[in-house]
Amino acid sequence: MKAKRSVAADVVLLRHHLTALRLPSIKAECEQVAREAASANLDYLGFLLRLCERELQDREQRACQRRLKAAKFPQLKSLDDFDFTAQPSLNRALVVELSRCEFIDRRESVILLGGPGTGKTHVATGLAASACQRGKRVRFYRVTELITHLLEAREERVLSRLRAQLARLELLVLDEFGYVPASQVGAELLFDVISTAYEKTSVIVTTNLPFERWTEVLGNERLVAATLDRLTHRCHILEATGDSYRLREAQRRRKGASKDEK
Repeated sequence: MKAKRSVAADVVLLRHHLTALRLPSIKAECEQVAREAASANLDYLGFLLRLCERELQDREQRACQRRLKAAKFPQLKSLDDFDFTAQPSLNRALVVELSRCEFIDRRESVILLGGPGTGKTHVATGLAASACQRGKRVRFYRVTELITHLLEAREERVLSRLRAQLARLELLVLDEFGYVPASQVGAELLFDVISTAYEKTSVIVTTNLPFERWTEVLGNERLVAATLDRLTHRCHILEATGDSYRLREAQRRRKGASKDEK
């Protein structure tokens, strides 16, 4: 009985120490791993190694979840779910290469061009999610959302704080450039973000506008030229020229409904 009580007391004390050391995975699994180690005839070092591996794996998973949450994706999407056969114009080999995220280490940018519904946001989100999984600091913005934040920060005299937050990123996603024209001040603030990111932070831009029509958003050719000069230097351009996924899906549903009615 004394030996059993001693073991129980040791377990309680061990759990207390592991809580203090902030090792939740080892705390949760130490008894199970101890039984596995005994069955496998592992020595003390093997037992300790197995525990540490589980703690590191769980810690990285938790960190990845925090990075995904901090990125503020409107909807998390994976490149594994993207149907490249339905969008053959998209350079699949380049997308796969970019998913390794080496372009972020090289401070390169990506521009995704194409009409509405062609999968630009899906690919951008998939690349950004891959970056989160590889330990990169990422933030996703719709362009109109970012401009609104910049204008509000300027009004509230906290623009420098927002700029500092953006400067800490390793990847900035600017989604839906071209859907809503920016005011002159908004365009200038957006240019400032892109200019500051140049060769420091990788940027992914999705847009439905060809470059020659960017004046519709930024207002003047001078600002467009300066913006493109920074974005297209050391840049990968992906173009999706196929039909809209959403339109095809809507047509498929309508056809299915018509058949059911018959």
